[in-house]
Amino acid sequence: MMEIYKSVGSELKLLNDIIPGCWVRLDDPNPAEINDLHQKTGIPHDFLTAPLDTDELARTEREDSFTLILLRIPCFRGKEDPVPYNTIPLGIVFDNEIVVTICSVETELVREMTVGSLRNFSTAKRNRFVLRIFLRAATRYLQYLRVINKAVEAAEDRLTEAQRNEEVLQLLKFEKSLTYFMTALRGNDLLMARLQRSQMFQEYPEDEDLLEDAVIEMRQAIAMNEVALGILGHLTEAFSSIISNNLNVVVKFLTGITIILTFPTMIASFYGMNVKLPFEDSQFAFILVSAISVGLILAGLYVFSRKDWL
Repeated sequence: MMEIYKSVGSELKLLNDIIPGCWVRLDDPNPAEINDLHQKTGIPHDFLTAPLDTDELARTEREDSFTLILLRIPCFRGKEDPVPYNTIPLGIVFDNEIVVTICSVETELVREMTVGSLRNFSTAKRNRFVLRIFLRAATRYLQYLRVINKAVEAAEDRLTEAQRNEEVLQLLKFEKSLTYFMTALRGNDLLMARLQRSQMFQEYPEDEDLLEDAVIEMRQAIAMNEVALGILGHLTEAFSSIISNNLNVVVKFLTGITIILTFPTMIASFYGMNVKLPFEDSQFAFILVSAISVGLILAGLYVFSRKDWL
């Protein structure tokens, strides 16, 4: 999908053609759209296709008058996905006239920018446009990290009352998400540090401050992710041990009951033999044998309870 926008006052207008000062949004583009944009703007073809590779790392590249910035942004894939929260590359290509964003899927981060949710947003201010994407990406990481932390706390509460593996598997999913987040966040931090050392965003004080805010938010997300990942790792190990211990307790209890129930079974087996046995001539033989069986059961229960085997 390719859409073209341009800021007119405080509104974002949808255009039919590419003009100076516009923003071209490419979400899951097909080859025809990429070739069309390449021919109309002269953007290097590999600049338009590199962001479609989900394994691309955060980096920056320049060719002729065009600059490519690859930023890894967070995305939510659904609760049933093996990795509910993951990261994908977002490509930002710009020169002195236009700015282009390319992504392999439609994301909430880019969608929010098209509904006018940002203040003082202008497609003509290309540097500030790029910096706002940086800041929105860092903010989105922090939002998803808070959601993950709440989900982990809910799973922790359920684990204290259950002996199932579903909650542990849920924790493992979140641990995968945090690992992917950490890799992407560190790459983004290196990219922004490199941009800070360059002169690209130092023309206006507002741009420099915006880049610094984005760097601070990104590093806050890194710190928050490190804490969450450490806690989740220890939590997963702890509750795996708890579930294993609960299983051992159940097995110990069932083993004790099985041993105790062998006493009446053994006595009944003896009295099933065709030989001379005690009390066989007594009219109270059944009562006596039953009493002995019950006595042995009670004695076994007493011994096992004293030794904390039940």
